[in-house]
Amino acid sequence: MKISVVLNLLNEKRHIRDLLDSLIVQESPVEIVAVDAGSQDGTVEVIKTYAKKHDNIRYHYCPGTRGESTNYGISVATGDAIATIGGDCIANPFWVGELRRSLQNGDVVAGKTINIGYHAFEDLDRVELYHRGVDVSHPSASMAWNRKVLEDVGGFDPWFVTAEDIDVNLRAVEKGYKMVVNEEAIVYHRTKGSFRGFFKQAFWNGWGRKQLTMKHGNLWQSYKPTRLIETSKSMWAISRLCMAVLGYLMCKAFERLPEGFEQSHRLAAVTSRKRWRFLFPGR
Repeated sequence: MKISVVLNLLNEKRHIRDLLDSLIVQESPVEIVAVDAGSQDGTVEVIKTYAKKHDNIRYHYCPGTRGESTNYGISVATGDAIATIGGDCIANPFWVGELRRSLQNGDVVAGKTINIGYHAFEDLDRVELYHRGVDVSHPSASMAWNRKVLEDVGGFDPWFVTAEDIDVNLRAVEKGYKMVVNEEAIVYHRTKGSFRGFFKQAFWNGWGRKQLTMKHGNLWQSYKPTRLIETSKSMWAISRLCMAVLGYLMCKAFERLPEGFEQSHRLAAVTSRKRWRFLFPGR
């Protein structure tokens, strides 16, 4: 099974070499589709340098939301399955091989993401979201889908600021596709290197969770209250929760569903709302 690793990149010059180095050693057949969303820090130059040396690395340009850039990468990919990993991540050498192995038994594979960086941020767990008994909140930093799944659900919804990966997983599970977890498909994810970055990420994660409820209806019953308590014990966890709640409330007050949006989970047209760009420039 040929795996296409689609990279959605924006200003990742500091990390892109480590990421590409970890991908070129993956088990073949694999192609790396690097989609730049408008970087201005030298990311593109690094990608092009690697592409000249490695035939399986392809550079593309598609500015827009995470969903738009990723969808473009999927459209030009040639693999039987699509894998995604974050621009600030490093893949274990056996990552693609493990994803490929699990795709023999499932339609969607969630790998394991290990946080590395500032120790206070490393220990923070995500808040799971369950749909039909399946945890759909696994991050796209370590995920893979059979191509037929993404074609059937219509790809990633470009309306989302964040949580576009949760949305696509939710729709896949709703259509009856099987999601499996492989904790041997390991990706090392760098935590935010500054307090500003940490709080900004929490804010927009909260915004994305509210977008999910706007699209899919009330999802609160899909959270486990005990996990909300368990993940909010440290000072940093409480701070993250507060920023996420703020993002959730701001989204509720200012976000609007795109015109023509339907509850049938079709792709929505991209809204022109500025979404507080002074907090989240470029996306």
